[in-house]
Amino acid sequence: MNLLPTTTTTDVQAQDPQVAILPVGSFEQHGPYLPLITDTAIACIIAREIAARYPVLTLPPITMACSHEHGTWAGTVSISARTLHLVVEDIRQSLERSGIRKLVIVNGHGGNYVLSNIVQEANVAEPRMSLFPLSSDWRRAREHAGLTSDSHSDMHAGELETSILLHAEPSLVRPGYEKADHDGGERRFLLTLGMAGYTETGVIGFPSEATPDKGKSVLESLVHEFAEHLRALDE
Repeated sequence: MNLLPTTTTTDVQAQDPQVAILPVGSFEQHGPYLPLITDTAIACIIAREIAARYPVLTLPPITMACSHEHGTWAGTVSISARTLHLVVEDIRQSLERSGIRKLVIVNGHGGNYVLSNIVQEANVAEPRMSLFPLSSDWRRAREHAGLTSDSHSDMHAGELETSILLHAEPSLVRPGYEKADHDGGERRFLLTLGMAGYTETGVIGFPSEATPDKGKSVLESLVHEFAEHLRALDE
């Protein structure tokens, strides 16, 4: 498993990248068969695939973020939205001092809502940041891979996440996903009740439908869609 970038200073000097990509994940429960680092691993996997295709500087991930909807589930650790905002802004400023003025945040956790505001604020004067994947990128990836579930019903530790890990890092997937399906329903008050209001296992989704081939196709689609984000940044 190689989820961290291994580039050297001379590698970066030779590449002279104009865009950096920052994986942001979480450290939160993903049921009994996926690890706490699932969202971070997926963000790093996506970043790894992007870097193999595009001339970008891959940064190491932010591994703990806004997982408050998971409450006190064993092992889950959260930081505040304020802290995440400050960390990303510090990284952006540091990159700018080194000559890299464009940043794409590769977000692996849907609960990191503040990232949308960070990107929104950064682009007031000119396009400087992008958030990836957007919901439209995920939707196209699901369609391309032929997933049977949608993003609402397959919210957490389901077909999508399990497929990506089965393809890219299968050692992270433990037995049990084959019989762990759970439909969390409408989840109208998720922000109020948290995940515990809608699942006893920590799973909301359909991991039994996951396959390595689906994971491969999801990543292929995301890598293709990333080009649109570079165009939006005029790169």
